[in-house]
Amino acid sequence: MSTARTPWRRGRRLGVDVGEVRVGVAISDPDGVLATPLTTILRSHRPDKRGITSDMSELARLVEAHEIVEVVVGLPTTLAGTEGPAAVAARDYARRLAQVVAPVPVTLADERMSTVLATRKLSGRGVKGRRRRELVDQAAAVEILQGWLDAQRRRS
Repeated sequence: MSTARTPWRRGRRLGVDVGEVRVGVAISDPDGVLATPLTTILRSHRPDKRGITSDMSELARLVEAHEIVEVVVGLPTTLAGTEGPAAVAARDYARRLAQVVAPVPVTLADERMSTVLATRKLSGRGVKGRRRRELVDQAAAVEILQGWLDAQRRRS
C-alpha cells in the first residue's frame, strides 16, 4: 500500500469508498480520464478461514475481471488535514486489501468532502431517499477516483 506516486501506466483503476456498512466502487477508463460508478458492496466484518472478508473477496474479483492496474482507496482526513479514527480504519482496510489483491498496488487518496459532494450531486439530479442511499457510496467512489486521476494528470 502506498501514498507515494507510482509511475503512470495505462489501464483501468478502481476507486473505493470504504464505509462501515457499504463499500462504493468506481472504475476508470483505460486512459485514466473518466471515473464512472461500478457497484456497491455490502461491507463484511467477518473474515473467512483465510482472514478475508466477503467485500474484499468481491473487490479482488473485480480487480481480476476488469484487469485493474491500481486500486485507489479514499482516506477520510479532516478538513484541517489531520487523521482521526475513520482514517486509521481506512488505512487498515487498504493495508489488508493490498494483501488480497497483490501484486496490484493499492494507493490512498484524500477523500475530504467526497460523500458530501456525491450527496449534493445526486440531490441536484433529483435522486432522493432510499435510492440516493444506495447510490451515494458509488458516487463518493467516483469523486475519490476522479480527483486522484485529475491530480495524476496535473503532475505529468
